[in-house]
Amino acid sequence: MTTYDGKKIVITGGSSGIGLATARLFADGGAHVLITGRTRSTLDAALEQLGGKAIAVRSDASSLKDIKALAGTVEERFGAVDALFVNAGVTASAPFDSTTEEMYDALFGINTKGPYFTVQAFAPLLREGSGVVLTTSVVNVLGLDALSVYSASKAALRSMTRTLARELLPRKVRVNAVSPGPIDSGILDRSLLPADVVEATKDTYRSTNPMQRLGLSEEVAAAVAYLAFGATFSTGTEFPVDGGASQL
Repeated sequence: MTTYDGKKIVITGGSSGIGLATARLFADGGAHVLITGRTRSTLDAALEQLGGKAIAVRSDASSLKDIKALAGTVEERFGAVDALFVNAGVTASAPFDSTTEEMYDALFGINTKGPYFTVQAFAPLLREGSGVVLTTSVVNVLGLDALSVYSASKAALRSMTRTLARELLPRKVRVNAVSPGPIDSGILDRSLLPADVVEATKDTYRSTNPMQRLGLSEEVAAAVAYLAFGATFSTGTEFPVDGGASQL
């Protein structure tokens, strides 16, 4: 029997990067995994990596209609859920004086509103003793240029981790957060930035990080797995995976 044999796990934003690495860890451990994403082709590519115990559902993390439909699909396919990794999120940067209402609404819609209502929709499906993990970010405790809205959306999610943990205590469900720092998840490579800008950005992240390197998606996945299943006496907490960036 492998570590997660027979466990039912849902991962929003699971078609690439940290979400996909986490899905792979659980699937390799024998779990039944359902991932979501907004692009069918990316979901199909992820399924090829995950094998027969994975299901992929197209779902918009900012749409309450999609969130409710997703919970219905999960109930039909899985019944109860052992772990929920609320990972779907987006990033965008702009100086304070040029940030638009559209950018503000998009970031809070996906990064904050979406996770809140995802946990709400899934709460009736969470098995006693299960774990919910939310993805925050190192920027929720750092004041970085051009990231005021993104940072605030993740700080709000950090606060929700505490309050949702309190709310779900009667159900014996734990709620924690993983806080990634500079992770080489592929998001920069998939951006529309020129290759030299991407590499220069990565070099900056490496040089300013206490551990002098970028983290790996698999390192975040290991923390998620611990919070979801191993941290049985922890709730409301945030686990930094950032090379010491928020601590040193």
